[in-house]
Amino acid sequence: MVTCQVGYLFIFFLTSLCAKIEKGEHLNNTLLYSIIATLIISLFSLVGVVGFSISDKRLRKISLFLVAFSTGALLGGAFLHLLPEAVEKTSGLNPYLFLLLGIMVFYLLERLLKWHHCHKEDGCEVHTFTYMSLFGDGLHNFIDGLLIVSAFSVSFEVGIATTIAVASHEIPQELGDFGVLIHGGFSKIKALTWNFVSALTAVLGAVTGYLLINSIDNVSLMLLPFAAGGFIYISMSDLIPELHKENNLKKSLTSFGIFVLGLGFMYFIKLIFE
Repeated sequence: MVTCQVGYLFIFFLTSLCAKIEKGEHLNNTLLYSIIATLIISLFSLVGVVGFSISDKRLRKISLFLVAFSTGALLGGAFLHLLPEAVEKTSGLNPYLFLLLGIMVFYLLERLLKWHHCHKEDGCEVHTFTYMSLFGDGLHNFIDGLLIVSAFSVSFEVGIATTIAVASHEIPQELGDFGVLIHGGFSKIKALTWNFVSALTAVLGAVTGYLLINSIDNVSLMLLPFAAGGFIYISMSDLIPELHKENNLKKSLTSFGIFVLGLGFMYFIKLIFE
């Protein structure tokens, strides 16, 4: 019932948006690009169903390479797009302070969510973990929406780079999230539905961020290095340790090559817009 209500509200929102466009009403490009980007990323939540059509062995292999590409894309987005843009448009230590703030906030967010997932000595119920996983994923997606709209408010190039970095991280993450929901007792349809609803909080984050940008001066310039800090933390704390778990030398070298490919792809995006 709640899922249906959320769906109806979202359809109403899209219908109203399309109506405004048809009537010729002005819609800021920043908001439009951000909504499109977050909607596309939200659709990635449906990728989890792919995990049931291939073997576990192949899925682990694909996940390793997706994580490697995601690591390169996140670091490339941080160091080649977000941080240079923030440094260019501001002066002094401000960008680096917000960079450090981003690392600290993402660290605290991860620790709090892990603590809430299970902090009982006799263990936690699986369903409790499942709903906390949905909450954590929704909060993470909301922050992604904030970061994406702040990037598009600076330039189309930075917005595209941020969207690619976020999207590359979403695919392996959504595969894992879908597995958690199934393990928690959800049916495939229920898991897909709630995972998609959770992913749509990115759109809410984009709209919220847009309102903040238009209400508070220089918010986007604060969020850019903050986002860079978050990307650096995720890649160095979560993704690279996953790559280190692979003991096969050939696979490790292949994943390193894909990691470099992710960096190169983000550099290519930068060259396109120069």
